Amino acid sequence: MLPQTPKKTADTEKQKRALFQRKIDAGQKIEPNEWMPSEYREMLAYQLTQKIYTETIGMQPESCWVARTPTLQRKVILLAKIQDEGGHGLYLHGVAETANIPREKITADLHSGKNPYSCLLDYFIQTWGDIGAIGWLIDGAAICIQVSLQRTSYGPYARSMIRICKEENFHQRQGYQIMIALARGSAEQRKMAQDSLNRWYWPALMIFGLPDDQASHLKDSMKYKLQLYSNDTLRQKFIDQTVPQIEYLGLEHPDKNIKWNEERQHYDSGDIDWNKLSSIVKAHSSCHARPRLQHHRKVHAEGSWVREAQHAYRQKQIQRKLNAAA
Repeated sequence: MLPQTPKKTADTEKQKRALFQRKIDAGQKIEPNEWMPSEYREMLAYQLTQKIYTETIGMQPESCWVARTPTLQRKVILLAKIQDEGGHGLYLHGVAETANIPREKITADLHSGKNPYSCLLDYFIQTWGDIGAIGWLIDGAAICIQVSLQRTSYGPYARSMIRICKEENFHQRQGYQIMIALARGSAEQRKMAQDSLNRWYWPALMIFGLPDDQASHLKDSMKYKLQLYSNDTLRQKFIDQTVPQIEYLGLEHPDKNIKWNEERQHYDSGDIDWNKLSSIVKAHSSCHARPRLQHHRKVHAEGSWVREAQHAYRQKQIQRKLNAAA
């Protein structure tokens, strides 16, 4: 059999890409055993690893407040939320493995700094009100993104978001309930709620990413339907749904320029000061030398004996099967 010529190879690659794109455009799902372009796999890997880091690193700041919750009921709810976040991380690790992205590589890239997590995860939690604001605003922003990902093009990723969104909705509701309790409490509690809203509203808007005209990979991500809506579209949806929620709490909106636009049927809002927000977050990160990453490294190292025991047990089971078949 004659070897394939470079021209035939190029034609085959072109045909595969065309077929792949037609399937994407038709709204069909891409499954793990199917061919996919290298850039699609790279974008998928980046999205999955960032979401895994958000879940696993994001557990840490809230876990510090378990011993400081105001009531036993709040403690139980917060513990359930933290457990959910850990479960989401494991769930997404499973999705990544279907795309041949090993768990060991994801962890190694995090620890080495090759693939750093969002600096927003290093933002400092100052009060119990911040726990409420995180659940309401940060998880609420994440839900806006994740609901659309239930229709993303990679099948396992889309299906995983169905369960994750159900649990994230619970997280948002418990956060908003904390804010309601504070807003209806004493003058000191109301002030705590307002301060937390002021601190976390703008970082929540950052979760959606850079403005569309500055997001370098947005066009390709939407072309492959790994992202169905643009950053600004999702951010606008979040802004619109948050205004009546703030009004219900009776708190002052952090954006002094917020105003309903009858023609657009959306709220106009002030510009996000990306430099100011980044400097605040980086200041928290640098002064603490990214303690959440250090903690992740420490716990991972301390748990090495568990992974070694699992590997030894797995090898033992494989050997038993081989011996039985001999």
